[in-house]
Amino acid sequence: MDDLRTAPTVGIVGCVLYLLALAVPYLLVETTSAVGAYYASGALSPVIPAVFALVAIIVFAAGREGRTDPSVAAGAAIVLGLFIVGLTLLWAMTVPVSLVLGLTESTLIEHHRWAVVAVALLVPLGAAWFARALRLF
Repeated sequence: MDDLRTAPTVGIVGCVLYLLALAVPYLLVETTSAVGAYYASGALSPVIPAVFALVAIIVFAAGREGRTDPSVAAGAAIVLGLFIVGLTLLWAMTVPVSLVLGLTESTLIEHHRWAVVAVALLVPLGAAWFARALRLF
């Protein structure tokens, strides 16, 4: 297995899964305004980490394909991944439970914010694996 190609690919997949996980409430909740309130109710909206995830996809791909220095790409991806996890965790911890329980009858939404945090962990893990494959640490 070629870690120099697999590790950034894991990071890219993690970013895509993160973005897909943010889209799940639109499938579970009947009204999109309720989803907007769900995402706006925390300390900050997870739209900011979503933008970081989009940038991280480009960084991972550029490092994997050699369009930028792979060590710079790995370092930038670690920083972006940590920001994604940190900001998502901040949002997940500050969303009022009463709002989450009132969104829909589905119990899946109760665990959504923690699932998003778990998926976000794939980004810095892929970046750290990429940095390790490059022997940066």
